[in-house]
Amino acid sequence: QVQLVESGGGLVQAGGSLRLSCAASGRTFSSYAIGWFRQAPGKEREFVSAIRPNGGTTYYTNSVKGRFTISRDNAKKTVYLQMNSLKPEDTAVYYCAATMRITDYGLGSSYDYWGQGQQVTVYS
Repeated sequence: QVQLVESGGGLVQAGGSLRLSCAASGRTFSSYAIGWFRQAPGKEREFVSAIRPNGGTTYYTNSVKGRFTISRDNAKKTVYLQMNSLKPEDTAVYYCAATMRITDYGLGSSYDYWGQGQQVTVYS
């Protein structure tokens, strides 16, 4: 079992940057793929990015490609989401999630554990 805690959200002007962190507890963190999802007010939750357990393969939704970078430090049991060139449409609550399954990482139903979420607000 793993527990996830996000941090690093906040208020930023369009064009700025934020780095979200997802810190995990548990001895088998390196066995989990980690995904980031976001949910804006009145909208459905959407996939943002994911990283496989060894960090060798990453995935991004088209709208963030070239702007967001996901990475992980298994020794620190932490996954990062570096968000650059932020836009107002990136405003949402961002969640990290974990799964040990080899699955479709773009689906929320593929994940077994979720963090509490971090608010990211981008103003123009």
